[in-house]
Amino acid sequence: MEATATRQTVAREPVDGECPSCGTAALARYPVLGAGGWFQVVKCQGCLSSVSREPWNRLGSVDRDHADRVAGLAR
Repeated sequence: MEATATRQTVAREPVDGECPSCGTAALARYPVLGAGGWFQVVKCQGCLSSVSREPWNRLGSVDRDHADRVAGLAR
């Protein structure tokens, strides 16, 4: 039996501007999961240089209020 992999992708929002490292006008904003949790980053799609990185939702794209209600932790 041949193993198949499902490729997962995330929506990337185009951002105006040029990469400070390579000068390419190919910036995009999208969420990433790092050691410190979820972040919204702006990265060059040409050289993958990071332009900005800001903390994002604790659960990524999961609606926190919904998750709290499901877990019985509603405020």
